[in-house]
Amino acid sequence: MTALPGGFLTRKRGQGVEVADVREYVDGDDIRHLDRGTTARTGRMHIRQFQEEQDRVALLVADFRSPMFWGLQRAFLSVAAAEALTLIGWFMVESGGRVGLLALTTGTPVIVPLRGKTRGMLDVIGGLVQAHARSLTALQKGEDEGWTLEQALAGADRLTPTGAEIIIASGFDQQGDGFSDVLDRLSHRRNPRLLLVTESKAHEMPKGWYPIRLSDGQQKRVYLAQAEPSGEFVFQKVATHSALVLNASDPVEQTSRRISSVFATRYVA
Repeated sequence: MTALPGGFLTRKRGQGVEVADVREYVDGDDIRHLDRGTTARTGRMHIRQFQEEQDRVALLVADFRSPMFWGLQRAFLSVAAAEALTLIGWFMVESGGRVGLLALTTGTPVIVPLRGKTRGMLDVIGGLVQAHARSLTALQKGEDEGWTLEQALAGADRLTPTGAEIIIASGFDQQGDGFSDVLDRLSHRRNPRLLLVTESKAHEMPKGWYPIRLSDGQQKRVYLAQAEPSGEFVFQKVATHSALVLNASDPVEQTSRRISSVFATRYVA
């Protein structure tokens, strides 16, 4: 594996020393960056974030809830989401940024603290693998706590400093009634960016009745009407926010080109 898929050239930047923000401590953070004053005032551990981290910080949010575990051709939507976030993560760390992970599962989420360089991205990849395996095993056992996106993202802002990007890769099913409000709140001091992972081959299925199995083991039949192809499109609205559309059936190389056209130039120093 190369450090940066797709052959993009970047110039690395060093870590700054000016404190830019303070956020709550999460397991795995460097205890040497503990902010004693804020910790004493709040009664909860907080760490300092430096200026360079403030400039280039992204929390990668992978949706591994039950609606993401399907696909018609190349991969599950969950796998396509992980691939897309991995590409973006490499863009970030290769340009001197830091990345962290919030992986939404069928139960307890997997969190990887913000970290830079190759080590940080390898930690994120390890978290993706762990979270995906956890959800897949739970679904095979019929275990699913049924989190909505609204519930799962409730604490995302506490994992990042002010100004950070929160990049969410999801099919955006089971949003919850307050999901739009969650995105609006994140937008006040962070920059949420959405990746809508879809399966374009779905419109090619012939109309008729199809058997499905729900996460609790129940079996049902649903009727699918044959839809007309919507054509090639890049962006779609999700809860009034613009989302980059990614097709799970596309080759990884094609997904990489689409992502790089939107994300990569932002991270080139």
